[in-house]
Amino acid sequence: MPSSTPLPGLVTQGFTPPLALADFKLIAFDMDSTLINIECVDEIADAAGRKAEVAAITEAAMRGEITDYKESLRRRVALLAGVPVSAMQQVLDERLQLNPGAEALVRACQAAGLKTLLVSGGFTFFTDHVRDRLGIGATRSNVLEVADGVLTGRMVDQPWGDICDGDEKKRMLLSTCAEHGILPAQAIAVGDGANDLPMMGVAGLSVAYHAKPKVREQAMVAINEGGLDRLLEVVRPT
Repeated sequence: MPSSTPLPGLVTQGFTPPLALADFKLIAFDMDSTLINIECVDEIADAAGRKAEVAAITEAAMRGEITDYKESLRRRVALLAGVPVSAMQQVLDERLQLNPGAEALVRACQAAGLKTLLVSGGFTFFTDHVRDRLGIGATRSNVLEVADGVLTGRMVDQPWGDICDGDEKKRMLLSTCAEHGILPAQAIAVGDGANDLPMMGVAGLSVAYHAKPKVREQAMVAINEGGLDRLLEVVRPT
C-alpha cells in the first residue's frame, strides 16, 4: 500500500490527510485484537487445553483463509464445551486489556459528537464489559449458550440472526447510520481481520489496526505501529 504521509508506522492511501474528525458522525470498532489485546475465544479455549487448536482456526479466519466465518466460529465454540463460566470471568479479569490508545480515540470521537458502535464476532460476555467501560452507544456480538454454569459448545440465536459475521457487521453499521440519518460516507470502520472487510468497504474511512496483510492492503489507513489514537494524526480532532 503506497503511503502519502511520512509518518512512521502509519500508512494512508486513497485520500490526502489530514481529515477532520468533525466530517464524520459514526465510528464502528471491531473488538478482539482491535479495541482489546486478545482474541477472547482463544483465551477461553486455554481453559479447556485447546488454545493451540482454536487459535489456529482463528488465525486462518482472520487472514481470510477460511471463507465461511460462521462455520469457523461454530467449530471453535464447539471446542469450548464444558468450560466453566468462571474461566471466562478469569479471562476478563486477568487477560483482557484495552489496546493502547483505545480509550483516547473513543473519548476524542465522543467529544467530537460521533456515535460509537462495537461490532464483534466475539461474545456478549466481553463486549458488554468493553461497551460499559468505554461508554459505547451500541453493540452487536454473539451469545454463548450456558447450562449449569458451563459452556455447551453452542451459541444462542438472537432476534437479528444467528452469528455476527462480516456481513452482519456491515448490516449493523449501515442500519445504525440509517437510524441516525448518517451517510455511510460519514462513518469510520476500524478492524484487523478479514471479517471486518465488509463494513470497512462501505464506510467513508477504513482503518486497519495492526491488521492481517489482506486488511492492511485494502484499508485507507493502516496503523502498523503505536496505538489506536494514532488515527488522530490522520483525522484531526480540530
